Amino acid sequence: LSSLSTTTTRPPARAPLPPVGETLTLHCSSPIRRGRPSVGARAMLLVSSGQMAALRPPRLLLLPPRPAALPLRRRPSMGASSARRRGGAGRVCVPRCAGATPPPQTSAVQVPARRKCSPLLDSALLPGGSELAVHEWKAVPDIWRTAAEKYADLVALVDPYHDPPSKLTYKQLEQQILDFSHGLRAIGVAPDEKLALFADNSCRWLVADQGIMATGAINVVRGTKSSDEELFQIYSHSESIALVVDSPQFFNRLAESFISRINARFIVLLWGDKSSLNSKAVMDIPVYDYNDITELGRENRNALCYSSELFEQGQQGVFEAIGPEDVATLIYTSGTGGTPKGVMLTHRNLLHQINNLWDIVPAVPGDRFLSMLPPWHAYERSTEYFIFTHGIQQVYTTVKHLKADLQHHQPHYIISVPLVYETLYSSIQRQISASPPARKTVALALIKISLLFMEAKKIYEGTVLSNSPVKPSFIFYMFNYLRARIVAALLWPLHNLAKMLVYKKIHSSIGISKAGISGGGSLPMHVDKFFEAIGIKVQNGYGLTETSPVVAARRPFCNVLGTVGHPIKHTEIKIVDIETGEVLPDGSKGIVKIKGLPVMKGYYKNPSATNKALDLEGWFNTGDIGWIAPHHATGPSRKCGGMLVLEGRAKDTIVLTTGENVEPAELEEAASRSSLIDQIMVIGQDRRRLGAIIVPNNDEVVAAAKRKSSLDGNNGLAKDTVMSLLHAELKTWMAGCSFQIGPILVVDEPFTIDNGLMTPTMKIRRDKVAAKYQSEIEALYK
Repeated sequence: LSSLSTTTTRPPARAPLPPVGETLTLHCSSPIRRGRPSVGARAMLLVSSGQMAALRPPRLLLLPPRPAALPLRRRPSMGASSARRRGGAGRVCVPRCAGATPPPQTSAVQVPARRKCSPLLDSALLPGGSELAVHEWKAVPDIWRTAAEKYADLVALVDPYHDPPSKLTYKQLEQQILDFSHGLRAIGVAPDEKLALFADNSCRWLVADQGIMATGAINVVRGTKSSDEELFQIYSHSESIALVVDSPQFFNRLAESFISRINARFIVLLWGDKSSLNSKAVMDIPVYDYNDITELGRENRNALCYSSELFEQGQQGVFEAIGPEDVATLIYTSGTGGTPKGVMLTHRNLLHQINNLWDIVPAVPGDRFLSMLPPWHAYERSTEYFIFTHGIQQVYTTVKHLKADLQHHQPHYIISVPLVYETLYSSIQRQISASPPARKTVALALIKISLLFMEAKKIYEGTVLSNSPVKPSFIFYMFNYLRARIVAALLWPLHNLAKMLVYKKIHSSIGISKAGISGGGSLPMHVDKFFEAIGIKVQNGYGLTETSPVVAARRPFCNVLGTVGHPIKHTEIKIVDIETGEVLPDGSKGIVKIKGLPVMKGYYKNPSATNKALDLEGWFNTGDIGWIAPHHATGPSRKCGGMLVLEGRAKDTIVLTTGENVEPAELEEAASRSSLIDQIMVIGQDRRRLGAIIVPNNDEVVAAAKRKSSLDGNNGLAKDTVMSLLHAELKTWMAGCSFQIGPILVVDEPFTIDNGLMTPTMKIRRDKVAAKYQSEIEALYK
């Protein structure tokens, strides 16, 4: 992309000024070439009240957006010679200034293009300019103006693993977001248009995300690990008009199977060099790298600095404020039957999270956070927005560098999925097991003592979880209370010894001095108890993409294990009967429903799915099974009242501890094509990997064993032989699936309507099957 060299002809200092309202034309000293013309080359001078005021480029404010069907690289040249060939003088007429002479009737006044901006971040673009009084955030990008004013020179983020490594202060971050948003406006992005942002976690992802939002456009987000077909489906269904991608390597992967099938107005490359792109795939599509967009935006903003007179004369009305009910982003979540479901989250949805998560994470300026989750995940995204409003420092890391970064940066907080805490737990256990025998024995004994100490504390602190609505006997409670006090007093010295001998070293190796926040799946109880025992606070939370996502979480001052805490502000939760929909009393198990500010606007272009998920009163059906802890004024459960406890999922979607959502129907359909499998139910909720319960077709299994000469001397089938045959079948028939099956449980009793394991419509009752084989499933995953 080349800039233009321009010269302007100014009247001599003592020469008479041209008449008020006359437009002066800029003449280029060189022909305009293909590429991005500089803003200066497109500026005009307006003589008004004896002064010349520079106007912003007509393409940015005075011209309507370019038609989507017209590629940028095919725009005709706008040099002086081409203007003469069209018979014009190469001038662009502008709206008349107040008190100025109207332009001749032959002049064609350009209609200002519709534009939107973030009310606080870009307040100078709105009527009233920088004097506009905004006392609260109306759009998500507004948070950056407040953060830049309060924490200007504090380091906001550190991104050490990209080229170039980045470290930005809050003021620099705000300026880059502004530059990116103005750069997008300069290349024709209009409000409510959708831009696909397919990239992984990085500082430039954050800038692109917020830059897109600040224009009033809607970003459609996904990561690079998604399949090409899934990305194509998301891009097409969302009606995106352009593509923002992570790197040349990722773009080249998409080149043949994706790029050739989409209609993209332009492509933006966040990292890397454009010269590394597959040139055949680009074709006529204009490609900008990150610096192109930010430089163009910087020039655009500089031009705005010289257009104050235009604003004073009423032309600023071309910009509208982004409203809280405007859609901010589309996040695609799992659908059934291959139908995508694009969750529409508004600025109000996300601002609710920003304004109400401090009760869970009381961050203060200077706190360090490690960030490693995919940023398109609603959990990572909302919490990132929130923590930046409190002046924290975020350090980007990866799974590969997590261990080293925990030790090096010593974060105060880490926000992640259960799998990360499981991994840390396993790593600590391995280190203890690798210790000399004497040290290993002492460490394990002290950990057991700490676990007993914590159990005793729960009794007298009132955090013993119970679903019984019956108030316990006072005498019985006092007996348990006194016993717990005595046990805790006896164990306390040994627990403190464990802190000095064992836990201190663990703390120094992983940091997390304030809390780890877990979400996106259920935290295994043994992991939860372990971190509590060693003095690392882990707070579990709950939510869905459709709820922006956090609806409940454990508070630092009341971290009751086994629950996901109380609902956050402006959020209601109720439990209803699975069959009748009637509201159930506290302690009763049923479907969890949610209502309030975090609930989505709906599914994009999917009214039937929206109506199924949201009732007329605004209650969202989560499909999760749970209960609310009963309230007790006294007793061992007195502090648990109102907390939400989850028991599993009524709907089919499986959530792994990695945070990944899996629709089992696809996998079951593929596996059922095997003649050896009669029935199959995929399992794995809150597990690291998927498993399956299989009812084999015994006749076909015997036949297959005969063909492989696997029968024993009595013509019987050994258990290992059956398992081997079934694993081979799963591997064969599920080769093209996104997920694979790990451990399997073989059962002889089929799922039928009579035994209650199937519905009258012949659908497997997943909750009933899981309950029937609960102990076998636990053993399977051990």
